[in-house]
Amino acid sequence: MTDTPLFRPTADTQKSNEITDHLVTRGTGGELHQTPSGDTPRLTTAQGAPVADDQNSLTAGPRGPTLMEDFHFREKIFHFDHERIPERVVHARGYGAHGFLEVTEAIPELTSASLFQKKGTRVPAFVRFSTVAGNKGSADLARDVRGFAVKLYTQDGNWDIVGNNIPVFFIQDAMKFPDLIHAAKAAPDRGFPQAQTAHDNFWDFVSLMPEAMHMVMWTMSDRAIPRSFRFMEGFGVHTFRFVNAKGEGSFVKFHWKPKLGLQSVTWDEAVTIMGADPDFHRRDLWTAIRSGAFPEWELGVQVFDDAFADSLEYDVLDATKLIPEEQCPVRIIGRLVLDRVVDNFFAETEQVAFCTQNIVPGVDFTNDPLLQGRNFSYLDTQTKRLGGPNFTHIPINAPKCPFHHFQQDGHMAMHGPAGRANYEPNSWAQGGPRAAPKQGFHSLAEPMEGEKRRIRPEAFADHYSQARQFYRSQTAVEQAHIASALVFELSKVEVEEIRARVVSHLPNIDADLAQRVADGLGLDMPKAAKPAKAPVDLPLSDKLSILRNGPERFEGRKLGLLVTDGADAALVDALASAVSAAGGMLEVVAPRVGGVTLSDGTALPAQQKIDGGPSALYDAVAVIVSAEGAEMLASLHAAKTFAADAFAHAKFIGLSEEAGALFDAAGVTGRDAGMPTLASPADAKAFLKTCGALRFWDRVS
Repeated sequence: MTDTPLFRPTADTQKSNEITDHLVTRGTGGELHQTPSGDTPRLTTAQGAPVADDQNSLTAGPRGPTLMEDFHFREKIFHFDHERIPERVVHARGYGAHGFLEVTEAIPELTSASLFQKKGTRVPAFVRFSTVAGNKGSADLARDVRGFAVKLYTQDGNWDIVGNNIPVFFIQDAMKFPDLIHAAKAAPDRGFPQAQTAHDNFWDFVSLMPEAMHMVMWTMSDRAIPRSFRFMEGFGVHTFRFVNAKGEGSFVKFHWKPKLGLQSVTWDEAVTIMGADPDFHRRDLWTAIRSGAFPEWELGVQVFDDAFADSLEYDVLDATKLIPEEQCPVRIIGRLVLDRVVDNFFAETEQVAFCTQNIVPGVDFTNDPLLQGRNFSYLDTQTKRLGGPNFTHIPINAPKCPFHHFQQDGHMAMHGPAGRANYEPNSWAQGGPRAAPKQGFHSLAEPMEGEKRRIRPEAFADHYSQARQFYRSQTAVEQAHIASALVFELSKVEVEEIRARVVSHLPNIDADLAQRVADGLGLDMPKAAKPAKAPVDLPLSDKLSILRNGPERFEGRKLGLLVTDGADAALVDALASAVSAAGGMLEVVAPRVGGVTLSDGTALPAQQKIDGGPSALYDAVAVIVSAEGAEMLASLHAAKTFAADAFAHAKFIGLSEEAGALFDAAGVTGRDAGMPTLASPADAKAFLKTCGALRFWDRVS
């Protein structure tokens, strides 16, 4: 066992740029201090004022709202928001579509929001999916958090639920957001790596921020490499408030649950897909909508009161925490359907502006410090990115309900209100809009008190218990993937001390995980990091696992059919019919993109040539070939790779009797229950039913 230094600079680091040893500690009041040592320069604002605390925003009490007088926070976020034009600083790589939200259960007892007063109410919606770290030209399958942002055009204005496909976040306070993204993005001195976190800066930052460990477990899991936007959950991340017509408030967390179930790819598949089709997720969503297979999610809410919140082992205002569904079930109240692609990518997907501050009467904020910071940051970012305050005049951002205000002029103003009145109050007969006390927005009447301090509540101090809960709730296959992801990412870190520091957090999550990663990196197990608050064993949650919540059907998935000339026509037809009946899609892969001639003389067009259509693109594969075709494929490297990868990625593989020769040539000499022989057309239906399990994990477990 060896002690791991918190940080030691590399020998080749120039002295002028050295990062000297420093330690993040917790003060007596719960505040975090980062203490410089040696000749480290003091941190200042852009005006040169020394900064006492760069970890926490100024709040009214330990759990109170962020104060606008916090000039350091505002300057830091303001500068960060204006770092890039015109590309988004984060979530630059995005894809969107139009649709609607339909209310399936009215909830007037919980909220006065107009759309939830009557079952069957529909409001237009626009949804944008994205990766976080990569630029606009990066690949879709990078290991990353996925943005899941929903704009609802209600009769009381636009409501933006700006979330992710992961329910928690890396940091607790928005003060640290610029640091997180700076660390995750390409290093400023070299401009790489792009769209990945497998580098020193990211892991250096994370290793010094124990609060990130829960999110690290999620981003190293298969959640960070989804198979499709259509097979991915969405979360509002933060805790919000519902407020009913009586002014009574409840806490609420928002969930989007995919109708087609959850599914991810393996990392090796992701690497292959990024080379074969870097637009894989975009193409998938476009194809599904254009074919009439409209993606759909259920809108669910976790609603709870203050007493329930107070009973939890953690603070609901902490964005690094979630509430397991077993503790607070998700209540389904609506469905989101995407049924129309955009007419113009730039005008809609690129110019759409989401702001967490965009809520409607009946919904309110909490004092989550990360949410409070986002409310400031998003509006500021959109103003800079889209050229001025009139970005709401752009059609994709404009409300679909009537709107009236006294805002005027500015860059690219598209609305010119008529009349003399441009202020309020006024005494003119045609004096313009007036406030609506009854229908207007009212904040929840919530008492606020406390000392004005930079402080983080002690309730935020447990950084490992939920990380442990998440990891131990995964199946053995998923746990192995998390360990492998950590080994891969940390193997790209050049400074051994950073690797060791990351691993030092893992014993607080799971001893076996820590040992797997240490062994994979060839490290002696470092001394475990000392937690600010000792972790506890929380109940396991099956809902946190992808594989424990499989759809058990092939609907919405794609079968890759590798064929050659002379392939059994009846078997091909039967397989195509079975895929269609299951609600799936079939794509033909052949030696030539012109297609093949089947055994009955029928011409079958191909969508992919074998060296451009690897098996990683498909959820399951079938190989129906003639004896001569199998012999020919056995001489092609791309065909052998197709077969070997399908086997290695635990896919279900349907084989005609002649196809065995290809797999033998690919080194797959054994056969298992995930490789049924398709001896006759009658076998096709049974094979598609088997494919509903999506993977034959017994092959690799």
